[in-house]
Amino acid sequence: MAANEPTATGEVTTSPKKVFIQRDYTHGTECKYETNFPAQLEGVIARETLTDTVNKINELLERSEELGCPTYTEGCLSCLTGYLLYFCIDTKYSKEMKQISLFIQRQNDEIYHPRGVHIVEPMLRGLRCIELVVYPPPTKPV
Repeated sequence: MAANEPTATGEVTTSPKKVFIQRDYTHGTECKYETNFPAQLEGVIARETLTDTVNKINELLERSEELGCPTYTEGCLSCLTGYLLYFCIDTKYSKEMKQISLFIQRQNDEIYHPRGVHIVEPMLRGLRCIELVVYPPPTKPV
């Protein structure tokens, strides 16, 4: 259905608006997103809500990239087994990516979907940005 066409119930729909939160490269190339509030979301979602969500995503991403004894052990064991180890276990990084996915899904269900906003998982955009899709409410024709 094209934008601004009436539906079967007579409502006029407009196409969704996409808003992007870009990566923050001020501290190097670590995977972190800007916490600036996009002007396009003014009046749609609270500034604190979006900032809290982005900060939590940044925290989970930082945790996924931490190096420690488990990470080094995982790397050594994978080398020793010819990387066959990865058929048996998930990596620390993939476990954290699943946590981010679950967090975003929970946030969408509880906070964003009721307000007509959907957060697209950053992994689907190659971790380049966080995409928010804002669906306008249907309006009655005049």
